[in-house]
Amino acid sequence: MAIVEPTPAATDGARRPPATIYDIARAVGVSPSTVSRALHKPGRVSARTEERIRASAQDLGYRINPMARALPTGRSGALALLLSDITNPVYFDLVRGAERVSAATGSSLFLAESQESAEAELDAARRLQVASDGLVLVASRLEDDTVRALAAEKPLVLVNRQVDGVPGLVPDVVPGIRSALDHLRDLGHRSLAYLSGPPTSWMSRTRWEILLDQAVERGMSIVEIGPGVPTMEGGEATLRRVLASGATAVLAFNDLMAIGLLQACREADVAVPGRLSLVGFDDIFGTALTTPAITTVRSPLGEIGAAAVRELLAAVDGAEVGAHEAPATELVVRSSTAPPAG
Repeated sequence: MAIVEPTPAATDGARRPPATIYDIARAVGVSPSTVSRALHKPGRVSARTEERIRASAQDLGYRINPMARALPTGRSGALALLLSDITNPVYFDLVRGAERVSAATGSSLFLAESQESAEAELDAARRLQVASDGLVLVASRLEDDTVRALAAEKPLVLVNRQVDGVPGLVPDVVPGIRSALDHLRDLGHRSLAYLSGPPTSWMSRTRWEILLDQAVERGMSIVEIGPGVPTMEGGEATLRRVLASGATAVLAFNDLMAIGLLQACREADVAVPGRLSLVGFDDIFGTALTTPAITTVRSPLGEIGAAAVRELLAAVDGAEVGAHEAPATELVVRSSTAPPAG
């Protein structure tokens, strides 16, 4: 996030006036417009020139002032990021990627959450649109028509969600799912269960449809258990139904549900792996620290967060936002999967 700070005080106690792009231009020997492009739109000038300009800006104590920059354009100089659940560790890398790009371009980044509520999400989205130039909706729970209506008001980019006519970034989940099913099949599993997420989750439905098709192709049976709450408590609550299903391996909507099911198994003396093998999704911080460590399908959300802000900035500038290659998911094998007992 861009922070306006005063330049250091002069040695005689008097305050120096803030450095400007004109000061940097004189120091480097380039035009003020070149300085502006280098600081506000990285990649528009040569890498060597941009490096010299940024070094000079640091030496002179220059600080980007988004409010001053916004005056001639009528823009706020701010972007907004709205998450479905700010406490979910899956978003740590996504927020960091988004912040990295917004900071590099001198934009402020507002952050809010909907707590898995479509009503709260719509209210927050409307408030954020008033205060920002554009909005990134992450794992939105809104109806398609509502998302399109919001996108008609101001630039909007979706993450982990697809709506016709609205720019969106979704990881390619097929490679990770295929690898997970191949891994379980090679271990000897033939009966699977999927712990689905919230009924309003587009990603949960997408994963289920792909799992269903891919499992059948491999001669494996699979049942859906849910919908469920995408938390550790939600995962814990599924144990009875998982055992009743007869499945020997479980794929959870996210790692939090996988960790919750793992804890319930430990309390019920159900061996993992052994009686059950367990696979999560996303590879959040902590999945490698459980006992056993959880096998999971990793999503490149840091990369996606950065790409979402770049795409939003392009839309704010009036550029056409086109199709892009989706980053692929990948399987991370740990010790929660093994051949079925017996």
